[in-house]
Amino acid sequence: MSWQNVLGRVAFSNCDPIFTSIDQKWKILPAPPSWLTGHLLRKDCLCAPIPTADYAKHSDKLCLLPNLAIVSKGDVGSVLLFGSRPIEDMRDIALPADSSTSVALLKWIISKRNLDPKYLDLSPDINMMLSKCDGALLIGDRALVAARENPELIRLDLGAEWTKITKLPMVFGVFAARKDSPIEIIKSAQKDMVNQYKKFKSNQSFRDDVISKSSIKLGFEGERITEYFVDEVSNLLDNDGVRGLELFLSQVCGLENSPEWVNLD
Repeated sequence: MSWQNVLGRVAFSNCDPIFTSIDQKWKILPAPPSWLTGHLLRKDCLCAPIPTADYAKHSDKLCLLPNLAIVSKGDVGSVLLFGSRPIEDMRDIALPADSSTSVALLKWIISKRNLDPKYLDLSPDINMMLSKCDGALLIGDRALVAARENPELIRLDLGAEWTKITKLPMVFGVFAARKDSPIEIIKSAQKDMVNQYKKFKSNQSFRDDVISKSSIKLGFEGERITEYFVDEVSNLLDNDGVRGLELFLSQVCGLENSPEWVNLD
């Protein structure tokens, strides 16, 4: 199968509403967020949800698909700073290697508080991270599981903190494609993914199926996954989300130009 029929997807649950039971004409390539950036640049896939900070680094080669993102409008539930002491007392913080956006956001938040901890890149295992550092940043399914098992260690939800400071949604991931990708196939992929998310929002039977499969995968009760998909993480990028995205790209990533979007007309 050609790379033009391959859709990258984050190997976490936050995109399950889009990719569960998507049309079989698409082959799905799951990978950690930061790995998807490399897959996209190497033409291993047509498009993929990549870390927003990675788009800033490669904006000369990439464009964004409208209406799609990994976004929160408050608590995101799956991008969390853990620790046994207050943030102000953390001497060092362990960082995972699987999302550049969350790392950039955390450092921005820490700088806003005039703090200066040391950072250490480690494998995303909360016990190992906290054995070496005062704080540990986890994302995705690992953060959800760690929060369930260690609720007393949660120190900061990064999505909630961004919205508290900026009054805007936080866009952790953007759906991107190479600028030299065939536009008609990109339009088809964008349409199918948006329709999948609309189906998740409007079709109770489909939504229940997605939540059931995600709950089994993570070992959670359906109520928690419902809360996650309904109240915390969204895959729809609205106008406020675009404003939040543009602010993050300029203020946190230092991107001088506005993002370039795929023209769907």
